[in-house]
Amino acid sequence: MAEQWFIWLVIAWISLGVVSFIALLFIDVPYGKQYGTKTRAWGPGIPNQLGWFIMEAVVLVSFFGTFATMNASWSSPTLLFAALLTIHYVNRALIYPWRTRTRGKKIPLSMFLMSTVFNTMNGFLLGWEFALYADRDVSWFADPRFNVGMLLFICGMVLNMHSDNVLINLRKGGDTGYYVPHGGGFRYVSSPNLLGEITEWAGFALLTWTWSGLAFFVWTAANLVPRARANHRWYRDEFPDYPTNRKALIPGIW
Repeated sequence: MAEQWFIWLVIAWISLGVVSFIALLFIDVPYGKQYGTKTRAWGPGIPNQLGWFIMEAVVLVSFFGTFATMNASWSSPTLLFAALLTIHYVNRALIYPWRTRTRGKKIPLSMFLMSTVFNTMNGFLLGWEFALYADRDVSWFADPRFNVGMLLFICGMVLNMHSDNVLINLRKGGDTGYYVPHGGGFRYVSSPNLLGEITEWAGFALLTWTWSGLAFFVWTAANLVPRARANHRWYRDEFPDYPTNRKALIPGIW
């Protein structure tokens, strides 16, 4: 009975993610490139790097905190699932924000709070399911779902990190301007960093084969697909010579 309640909770969370996706198709959240004159309605700004650190780090706090309260044991697959989650968020919270050349830039407080809630909830659901309902033995490592998912996760992470490096290296010294990126995935789409992250969590959902992994993927796509569209539109508006062959997110398609 408890597991059924958990599944209904995840389905409700996924449904909310779908609603958020539809809303974000009509609303450009003002951070990064879109931070500007329309930001006031989203509340005061907070330091960009500090905001990213906190709202990304809460995933690990929520996940490990929830898992610990369940007094569950760590199987080999569960340890690997946790390791993949940790690697991603150590980069996103402890490494990436402090590498970006965004001194003085801010993100809206409301966006920070919504992202913090989103990450906390996803970490909570992952910790709950991994502790009680997703215990697997080592035979799972031979399952095609695990192997295909692992390949997707690794490819997505490589694309995400390489694309982040390209963006970071566009700025030199104290420069905080915006430029057209080239090379790597940017030859094909405007936001290969976002494509990489979506691919990561599609792989994670597959390799864990869990409801909470699916929810994490749905929410990631719900946030990043509209963001990729907004980025593509912004590049085309700001740079008249922007490459016309680039798509927003999916090479050769969209």
